[in-house]
Parts: sequence; structure tokens; C-alpha cells
Amino acid sequence: MKRLLITGATGNVGMEVLRSLAVTPTDDVTVLAGVRDVARVQPQLRELPTVTPVRFDFADASTYEPALRGVTGVFLLLPAGLPDAPRRFGELVAAAQAAGVQHVVYMSVQGAEDMRLIPHHRIEKAVMQGGVPYTLLRPAYFMQNFNSTLRDDLVRRNLIYLPAGQARFTLIDVRDIGRVAAEVLRQPTAHAGQAYTLTGTESLTFGEMAVTLTQGLGRPIRYLSPNPLRFFLTKKRQGTATGFILIMILLHYLARFQRTAPTTDWVQRVTGQAPLTFAEYVRDYRAELS
Repeated sequence: MKRLLITGATGNVGMEVLRSLAVTPTDDVTVLAGVRDVARVQPQLRELPTVTPVRFDFADASTYEPALRGVTGVFLLLPAGLPDAPRRFGELVAAAQAAGVQHVVYMSVQGAEDMRLIPHHRIEKAVMQGGVPYTLLRPAYFMQNFNSTLRDDLVRRNLIYLPAGQARFTLIDVRDIGRVAAEVLRQPTAHAGQAYTLTGTESLTFGEMAVTLTQGLGRPIRYLSPNPLRFFLTKKRQGTATGFILIMILLHYLARFQRTAPTTDWVQRVTGQAPLTFAEYVRDYRAELS
């Protein structure tokens, strides 16, 4: 009997993991959604009647043991704004080991193994050294950034406004991440000790993405690439938090000076399905992007 805990359950990725697990529910798998407020998320989880919400908060270690009780597999990701994240993940993995968890799946980021300054690098180390069999997922740039962090410019101004120049970004649809994570959780032994870099088949500039968005949405979408200072000042005037602006600059501007990350075939190999294309993403999310 598998008992799976999905953390970050109401976010983009967590919900896709839950949906993928719920597509073919079985009597020998119980799926738990780790959330901070069980009552508040009940309406959000109504589409997934086989999923049970349980209280879990990365920032509150007292929630670890009750949420992990009887759990065999855990899906972990780094929530936004978590202070001292590597230490907390070390405590969490220790709690998982004490609870008898048999497998941990951690969603990191593409290239984390070589980027010592980001918390994902240290969290990967904590997971690998935690004494619980693990699998690392390292996804590329989320297509769903367009219906979340980039949506305001896209919908209000028909604009992609990022200091990325002509850098190419390797993309992934979060639905593919959900499918891979679900398969790994269902068949943990086959994936134990592995690290999978998850990408689609495309590496695109934001100018090329603007063309696809224009075609898919039926309205002209422009791409403007300001210098970092202009980007900072513009976003500050729009009310964006300073810390988030700096993260956006780090993610998009530094890519101009790095080689384009290669695509991989791990989505196909793990799930047996080809990864979704950016055009398919635009088609499926047209209502949210309009």
C-alpha cells in the first residue's frame, strides 16, 4: 500500500502532480495533499475527490511528523520565501527517515548541480545525504510563467518585457513535470538515485515565443528587452517587490552570457509520452492568456 504526500499541493506543479496521480486512481495508492490550511483548500481540491488534504507547512517543523505518519513517498519542492531553506529541508528529510518514508522526490531546477550559490544546490545535497532513497527532478524554464509571473505584461500590454536579449531558453510544461513526478512516485525503485533534467524539445528566444503567442492568441505580442536598470525601475514603478525584481534579472539577464541548456528526452523515457510544445501550451492556456 502506497501513501504519497505531495507538498506545494496547491501550486502550479503540485496540482499537476496531484492530477497525474488522480488520472488512474488505484486501491493501493492513497494521495495526500500537504497544505497549510486544510479548510481553505477544500474548494480547490474539489476536482480531485480521491485526494485527501493534510496540514503541512515547510516553515513549521511541528507539522512534519503528523503529515509524514505512514507515508511511503514524498514529493518536495522549494516554496517561495522559505527562510534558511537548506536547514529546513535537512530537518524534513530527517523526519521522513524517522517516519519510515521509502522514497523522496525533490523538484530542483535545471543546472542546480553546478550552481553552488542557489539554495536548490544545497537542498539537493541535503536530500542525497538524508538516508532516504531519492530522485531529483531538474526542470527547465516553465512555460506556465506566462500565465503567472509574466501574465500582467502579456494581458494588459500585449508585451513580453524581460532583460533576456536574444538568449535561448529551454522550456518545459508543468503538466509534463507532473506526469514524470507521478510516474516516479508510482515506481520508486526504478528511479531511485537518479537525477532527471526535464525539458521539452524546444529552445526558444523570447522573440520567438512572442511570435508563437501572437499566432496562438490572435493578437500581436511584442518582445522588448530593456537593460537591467531600466527593467528594475519599470518594475519598481509597477509595484513589484525588490527581491522578486532581482530574481527576475538574475534569471533572465545572466542567461545572455551562458550557453543554451540542452534539451533532454527524460519526459518521453519516463512517461512514454512526448513532451508538450510551446504552441500546445499557448493553445491550451489561451483563455488565461487573453
